[in-house]
Amino acid sequence: VQHHLQLAAASSHGWLRATPSDGHSETSVDKRWDSLALNPVKTDYIYVMKSCKDGSFSNGGLRHYGNIEISPSAAVLNYGQGIIENLKAYKNKNGSIILFRVEENGLRMRVGADRMCMPAPTIEQFVEAVTSTVSANERWIPPSNKGFLHVRPLLMGNGPVLSLTPAPEFIFLIYVTPVRNYFEGGLKPINVVVENDIHRATLGGVGNIKAIGNYAGIMKAQAQAKANGFSDALYLDSIHNRYLDEVSTANFFVVKDNTISTPVLGGTILPGITRKSIIEIAHSQGFKVEERLVPVEELFDADEVFCCGNAVCVLPVGSITLNGKRVDYGESGFVVSQQLYSALANIQMGLIEDKMGWTTLLN
Repeated sequence: VQHHLQLAAASSHGWLRATPSDGHSETSVDKRWDSLALNPVKTDYIYVMKSCKDGSFSNGGLRHYGNIEISPSAAVLNYGQGIIENLKAYKNKNGSIILFRVEENGLRMRVGADRMCMPAPTIEQFVEAVTSTVSANERWIPPSNKGFLHVRPLLMGNGPVLSLTPAPEFIFLIYVTPVRNYFEGGLKPINVVVENDIHRATLGGVGNIKAIGNYAGIMKAQAQAKANGFSDALYLDSIHNRYLDEVSTANFFVVKDNTISTPVLGGTILPGITRKSIIEIAHSQGFKVEERLVPVEELFDADEVFCCGNAVCVLPVGSITLNGKRVDYGESGFVVSQQLYSALANIQMGLIEDKMGWTTLLN
């Protein structure tokens, strides 16, 4: 009876959560890749590690996927003391698991933690935790032509606190979920609107780290953009309201002739790991790459525009609308976007030799 109740509960989400008794049953995940949506899936294991009194982390480990205990007065709930990371795991045709620049994620978490008055795991602890979590959930990694395993590390203050003060205890947690490929059938350009009123980040704030509060503040602008028929919003700087910032969850690039320009890291731009990789690949392919202030007016003279991030890799922009004026791209066939996407995605999926030394193979 209990087993059938579990099946009934799981069926409402289209997925069957793994248990030791049904881990290799007829309802295995192998048959479900085509039904993947952009929603969290209850996989097998999460990784949890807590900080010690001296701020160091130890005694972390895997546990079955489930809720965690958190104080009602936790700093993450009351004051937003938390940061996130994002990375992907692919499975190549030989069955090996591929992680992409995982050390960079560990380093970025430590930088963000310092800004938020939080201790953080060492880079070695971070890599080990990611490796353990991905390996334990291996059966949830789709074939590379079907999708990837989204890996979400979190670091949060667990309190209890009442006044505005750093938490006395911190939790480092990792969960994973399978995600379908975004580009089945080829790259699909998106339509973007420039947001004039809501700003993603301000100088002196935390726009250059993955603070959890960064995303709640732009949900309204993104929702309005989608309600008006756009895919996303492009934000401007908060001082002049003229220079490009980012789209909601991705860095932004403008192509003109052989030059690729992207907003400079100046305190409001997130140092995306995909961004960094695209810049290095573009250099290796002979492009001139400029990291600078990019005026919004340059959008009307650009040959091509694209954004990039962990989930989307490289995503071409088909049109941008500013104050009711729309500019369309694509006459060149998004050649640069396609070229950079192929170069990066082929490394991430293990389809070509990784001459950059960016990937880690788990056998």
